[in-house]
Amino acid sequence: MSDTVIMPRPQAQHPLAGQTMTGAQMIVQVIADEGTSAVFGYSGGAILPTYDAVFLYNEAQRRAGGQEIPLIVPANEQGAGFMAAGYARSSGRVGVALVTSGPGATNTVTPIRDSMADSVPIVVICGQVPTGAIGSDAFQEAPVASIMGAVAKHVFLVTDPAKLEATVRTAFEIARTGRPGPVVIDVPKDVQNWQGEFRGQGTLPIPGYRRRMDQSAGCHLADDDAARFFGLLGESQRPLIYAGGGVVSGSASGVLRAFAEAFDIPAVTTLMGIGALDTTHPLCMRMLGMHGAAFANYAVEDCDLLIAVGARFDDRVAGDPQRFAGNARAIAQLDIDRAEINKVKHVQWSHVGPLRDALGALTAWGRGQGVAPAHAAWRAHLDALRRAHAMNYDHDSTLIQPYYVIEEITRLTRGEAIISTGVGQHQMWAAQYCDFREPRQWLTSGSMGTMGFGLPAAIGAQVANPGRLVIDIDGDASVRMNIGELETATTYGLPVKVVVLNNFGDGMVKQWQKLFFKGRLSASDKSLHKKDFVRAAQADGFEYAVRLDRKADVPRIVREFLAFPGPAFLEVIIDPDAGVYPMVGPGQSYDKMITGDFIAARGAAPAEAAAPDSSEMF
Repeated sequence: MSDTVIMPRPQAQHPLAGQTMTGAQMIVQVIADEGTSAVFGYSGGAILPTYDAVFLYNEAQRRAGGQEIPLIVPANEQGAGFMAAGYARSSGRVGVALVTSGPGATNTVTPIRDSMADSVPIVVICGQVPTGAIGSDAFQEAPVASIMGAVAKHVFLVTDPAKLEATVRTAFEIARTGRPGPVVIDVPKDVQNWQGEFRGQGTLPIPGYRRRMDQSAGCHLADDDAARFFGLLGESQRPLIYAGGGVVSGSASGVLRAFAEAFDIPAVTTLMGIGALDTTHPLCMRMLGMHGAAFANYAVEDCDLLIAVGARFDDRVAGDPQRFAGNARAIAQLDIDRAEINKVKHVQWSHVGPLRDALGALTAWGRGQGVAPAHAAWRAHLDALRRAHAMNYDHDSTLIQPYYVIEEITRLTRGEAIISTGVGQHQMWAAQYCDFREPRQWLTSGSMGTMGFGLPAAIGAQVANPGRLVIDIDGDASVRMNIGELETATTYGLPVKVVVLNNFGDGMVKQWQKLFFKGRLSASDKSLHKKDFVRAAQADGFEYAVRLDRKADVPRIVREFLAFPGPAFLEVIIDPDAGVYPMVGPGQSYDKMITGDFIAARGAAPAEAAAPDSSEMF
């Protein structure tokens, strides 16, 4: 094997360089070198050599007093993928899942696609049948490269064992750089068992990718471009930042805040952008979009300059792209991915490159030129919108309202907890009513909308952040999807707090069926199901497992639940008719937003959602 396939990068000599290792040992050593503090996975025949290498690595670390790599075993491989994603989303580090061939690999398809859609850096290492058996329909063989190629950022099938070490290192590089995403490595069993010399450095030659990354990193904001941007800002009386998940994944939250404060520009965030700006900050106008705050959506309608930062104008935000931000005379867009520029909305100014660098450069240029706009009238207008169209619900109901429960959680945690969710109504209620003081506290499946995400993601986040309070706010339908992971939390003594808002069914589906299908609750009403969540949690080892069904008990029980020192489970029987409002129907513009019975609308707002066109998405 020629050394020309390896691209060494200058660094200190690795202490293990030159030692003979198996391929499996090389995999584990590179994982350790990349700073991975835990691996999530389920074993099986084709990945056994690597699992054995993890055991041997940890045994050696124990003897030497070094740092071990815990291997967290979930109920199934989908859980492993979402745990790796929760680890990555909450820490900014690359998450790792280690699974076997065939069904082990295919069970990770959903978390891989979910991570790709939300730009989450994970590396999934799959065992594969021996090289000579590939393509023979061998036991537990699956065409991983073909399957994953459609859903991952990149896929490697390692058939040359001499390239294995460099491949694993390159996978981490691809996962974390540029627009982050999931990378899959398919490793045949004979490649894992092969023995060779560990180099301790080197990556694969991927010149096209690295050239794009270098070009992106080198896209410094020119003075002329900064001047044009501030020309647009100078002409604006009502500027608004529209911040997306790219701000969080690009570690640009700090510079975004500095930029917003320097030039007195309020901001709305997408679902994935929550936490990009402290939700309690006076410039933060909360979440916009289909279920965004009414005042946030009205702010978008009223702005005259929209500054999109790491946001992609997706259909949950811009259901009617032509009418989105219809009063904006100009739109500016900053993104790491050139493909997002002008993809949905035509913009008058754009910059492609790392957001942290671009926002920092804009701030420095503006300050250097003495730019200090004051938007007092615009700020006053937004404050009036915030007061007039505040989030609200039926406070007098005798039934437990989900919003009340989440308000209590937020009051007690002061916006400092890491919150994960499943997908559905509870997800939107958490987005609307929780506070987040920092980025990476909000973990949710955005683009894919994957039910079952919340519990395993919370476990991954707790592993990555052992000293933090991690709460999974889930729904009765969503938590069922990966309810086997309750046992994972107790097995490893992880103090995850799991709250299930039980409305006896698929709440969001029921809401849509009531609005658009004349109340025909086809397959969404689960009020006759027999699931006893508290007993299920107790059976899985939860010492604190409580059902809350009296409104008067909410403050006391929520306080006890959050204060419990170990894993805790709380089922809350909520009003089954509680809805998610505001709501903008699919394909609709913000002037068709319905605000429900308790949030004030402005103008002649519709009392009910307009039926979506037959081509519109759920």
